[in-house]
Amino acid sequence: MTRLPLILLVCLLAWLPPQASARLMGPPESWQLPGGGRDLAQIRSSGQLRVLINQSRNSSGEVKGQSIGVEHHRLQAFLQYLNRNARSGRNIELKLIPRPKDQLLGALLRGEGDLVAPGEMLEVRQGQPVVATEPFRSQVPLVVVSRQGNRRYRSLEQLAGRSLLLPAGSAVSGALKAVNRRLAERNLEPLAIEWVDSSLAVEDVLEMVQAGIFPRTAVEQPIAERWAKVMPKLRIDRHLVLSSDGDISWFVRRDAPMLHASVDRFARTYHDPENLDADFQRVYRRLYRVHSPLGRQDLQRLEKVRPVLQKHAEQTGLDWLMLAALAFKESTLNPAARGAGGATGLMQITPAAARSVGVGNVQLLDNNVLAGSRYLAKIRRTYFSSPQINDRERMAFTLAAYNLGPERVQALRAEARRRGLNGNQWFFQVERVAMEQLGMGVVSYVGAVNKYYLAYDRERDWLEPRGKGAVSQR
Repeated sequence: MTRLPLILLVCLLAWLPPQASARLMGPPESWQLPGGGRDLAQIRSSGQLRVLINQSRNSSGEVKGQSIGVEHHRLQAFLQYLNRNARSGRNIELKLIPRPKDQLLGALLRGEGDLVAPGEMLEVRQGQPVVATEPFRSQVPLVVVSRQGNRRYRSLEQLAGRSLLLPAGSAVSGALKAVNRRLAERNLEPLAIEWVDSSLAVEDVLEMVQAGIFPRTAVEQPIAERWAKVMPKLRIDRHLVLSSDGDISWFVRRDAPMLHASVDRFARTYHDPENLDADFQRVYRRLYRVHSPLGRQDLQRLEKVRPVLQKHAEQTGLDWLMLAALAFKESTLNPAARGAGGATGLMQITPAAARSVGVGNVQLLDNNVLAGSRYLAKIRRTYFSSPQINDRERMAFTLAAYNLGPERVQALRAEARRRGLNGNQWFFQVERVAMEQLGMGVVSYVGAVNKYYLAYDRERDWLEPRGKGAVSQR
């Protein structure tokens, strides 16, 4: 009874292709990669090269028709290279797809793009079926960056036990493992990482270091040097090198060998133009100027208005520290401030906006904060209450509407969706459309309030004292 089924089983196994079991037991072959990958032939056939770009403004971005991301010239030059060598005569167009840096490779493997151009060093996890192209910059130092006037450290050993504030996807985390091993061999405490909010890219962290909100960060030296041109208070500690063996490259899937070969040939002869940062400096020269809201006089002002901010924030379901951050941006916490267009007081609200939420005489501090908080809550409730918008993005949209008007923000969201961007995300998505159409005004406004909020939130336990006078005793 058992011999016949056994014989049949042996025969069936013999009919299987000889390499089938070997493929299943070994690492994934190219045909097993997730998503729909395309090589150069399919890209040429479609007429479109889809490039996954780091959403950081350092890497990509356009301000009123002026492209200023560090990858812009490289990508345009590569597109010209591809079209110059097209046998069919059909030109390829470029489609840029912005994603968070730490999500770029995952999106590539899902087939959402053909190429990753991060503009920064990017770490590939072991086993990921992606390959780096020929580097555009080799042996890039990762250096510590702090604020001019801060304590100088002669060596990494002197930094033992201190923290580096890093954006998501930073290549510093990998380099820090080797540094900490060396520190451990000398019985020294490790350098710690404090990951910052996802709304902050590398340039935002550098701005907060310049402002004195964050004590220090670490970044690729070319990126630090680029942003130091528009952030003059940054100090690049070139002698504090975490590593110097990394490259800045592009990345393709392992199953796209022809695209890989084309990028390699292009990269070997490409050189950045000499005036690469001319437009960058002109556009950003006066924009990255937040300053710390935690100075002694600023904290004294905050303590005076804290009770009224907390009262009306609680009544309207807002975070009082968000109100404080907005008030710091609008009036530097000065209840007597006067602005353009009739805006007045701590929240710089106009009498017309106050009347729309049932509040008069905004010269009074209590009425001013009541009107501002009600108006913000009304904007949030009317326009941005969708559960598809998370709380951080909802706050950003509300701030943009407070500055720009809700209808204009809704128009920006609609245009973002039309372009395939995420209309429910302000940071790095809808703000891209705002940068292109309106310039950096509202983007800088929301970014500044967000940074002040994060500065306050980092000190929340201390700013919400249980005992009277706790703030002044720090």
